[in-house]
Amino acid sequence: MGAMGVTATVCEFASSLNLKNVPRPVVERACLLVADSVGIAIRGRREAESTPALLAAIQRMGIGHGSGGVFADAQGYAFPAAALINGTLIHSLDFDDTHIAATVHPSAPILAAALAGGQMAGAHGADVLAGVIAGYEVVCRLGRALKPADHYDRGFHPTATAGAFGATVSAGRALGLDAQHLEMALGICLSQAAGSMQFLVNSAWTKRFQVGNAAMVGVIAASLAAEGFIGAADAIEGDCGFLKSYTPDPDSDLAIHALHEHWETLEIGVKPYPSCRFSHAAIDAVIDIVGTGVAESDIAQITIGLPRKGMDLTALPQDFRRKPQGVVGGQFSMHFTAAVAAQTGNLAWDDYARYLDEPNTLALAERIDVSEDPEMEAIYPECMGGRVTVQFRDGSHQSRCVEIPRGEPENFPEDAVHRAKFLSLAEPVIGDAASELHRQLMSLDQQESVDALFAAAA
Repeated sequence: MGAMGVTATVCEFASSLNLKNVPRPVVERACLLVADSVGIAIRGRREAESTPALLAAIQRMGIGHGSGGVFADAQGYAFPAAALINGTLIHSLDFDDTHIAATVHPSAPILAAALAGGQMAGAHGADVLAGVIAGYEVVCRLGRALKPADHYDRGFHPTATAGAFGATVSAGRALGLDAQHLEMALGICLSQAAGSMQFLVNSAWTKRFQVGNAAMVGVIAASLAAEGFIGAADAIEGDCGFLKSYTPDPDSDLAIHALHEHWETLEIGVKPYPSCRFSHAAIDAVIDIVGTGVAESDIAQITIGLPRKGMDLTALPQDFRRKPQGVVGGQFSMHFTAAVAAQTGNLAWDDYARYLDEPNTLALAERIDVSEDPEMEAIYPECMGGRVTVQFRDGSHQSRCVEIPRGEPENFPEDAVHRAKFLSLAEPVIGDAASELHRQLMSLDQQESVDALFAAAA
């Protein structure tokens, strides 16, 4: 660990991060992840069922006026509110990027906080993007250090908990905080980092909110620290710090492993389907078997094998998962998502409205059985794999095993596929402006400020 503590090391890294010293492929990948996230936020602003209540509450609280931008929204908001909204929107479709080994969705908290911090400071796009990359590097390492399965077993949602620290780093870097002020900001963040998996019980909207809240926490912590407010020292490694409080057996060395040398940003994958990442390998396998889809009546049974945490999040109890309630229920149902994929050869955002109450889909979900697969468990958390066998009514069957789902770094989409996803999400909301916005996002490091991005997306 060296002479410096973990928190000090993280803050020295983040505060001094400059795009001139970041490998070009990392900068380009970060721009792509930003663009991917903004497309999702634009569609979420219009279509996520939790958005109206969130915006109404923000008006009620009197924080619905200010200079903070929100995608696909002409209104200005207080900066913390803008971070809350954008972070929530990016996570609302469950279509946002993932880092499998850390089991976090990096962009939702990180990007939302960096944008608000960048707007507060009038920062150049390069400084905002430096904040985003610093946030990615920190949140992914913290996720690893928590040992994700252990952290989940305590009931925590790592995108919200580790995400708050990543968001503090990204907002702080965008605001231009030095290492000492950033340490104070992380000490303030420590008092606010929260997020519970209890949302699974009733498909609650808190999953989205707590990720947006992590972005807001980052903006608040960085703003307080910028004004000299004193936060707790050793926020990450302290005896009452983040790691020791939130997981039984953390590995604090992983929080700072190979900073400047290995770039976790390049380990972040993007989602081809708007559902829990644990379901994606199995969805890939189903699609590999059925091609463009088959009739529900042609399928006798589908059996699926997942790692243990995949079972917990998407498959148990099975009777409950076979009849998902609401979009969140569908997003966390291996049975439902596989039933849609089997019939359509895909899983798209619009499929939730189309299939959640569709009798054939629910009938097929009843004939889907999910169990823990020892080989898939053995390769987790480095891989989120899935094994599938489809038994057809004619007596034939086909099996596939997918260890690395589509969208992972080893299986990353070509630029045209990435752009098509962005346009499919953004064009229905902002029309022809989507194409120019995508170009601006892909060159974020060249933009004079981020204000123009919100204007283009309004």
